[in-house]
Amino acid sequence: MALLQKWYDMAYSESTPRDELKRLWDDYFLKEKGIYEKLLENPDEEVEGTVKELAEKYEVDIMTMTGFLDGIDDSLKTPNPINEMEEDTKVSLAFDKALLYKHMVRAEANWLYELPQWDAIFTEEERKELYKEQKASRTVRKEMKVYPNDPCPCGSGKKFKKCHGKPGVNRFEKD
Repeated sequence: MALLQKWYDMAYSESTPRDELKRLWDDYFLKEKGIYEKLLENPDEEVEGTVKELAEKYEVDIMTMTGFLDGIDDSLKTPNPINEMEEDTKVSLAFDKALLYKHMVRAEANWLYELPQWDAIFTEEERKELYKEQKASRTVRKEMKVYPNDPCPCGSGKKFKKCHGKPGVNRFEKD
């Protein structure tokens, strides 16, 4: 069985007691933070190795490294073969800095996007802009619905049904 499936079975198990899962995730997040602290010290260095070598390098177990690789995969310049990955699979941690920051914001992982190592990578203004961009990308905007008895959006003062809501009248075009 591939490592990723083992990680999913362990981390998202429905048969494991809730308090055990909470401990697992608390432990994982602490180790994840430690990996990111080291990784962000030299953000332009392309860290490569097998899953096992990276687990040893960052002093974590194979399953923690598997979870980490799953979490960072969308932020990598070249995705790893995480679905087929085994201990001896060669992987890379070459990440896109802006994308990684945005993904941390999207995950609401403030313990990661507030790490002091980001100060040497982005200015405060750049971080604020990346934060805003990410939050705006998740905002759903509903188009205003005009009902027949509402005032017409054209500003005529008539009800919509008596103005642009009439059949045969040019309707407002959507932007």
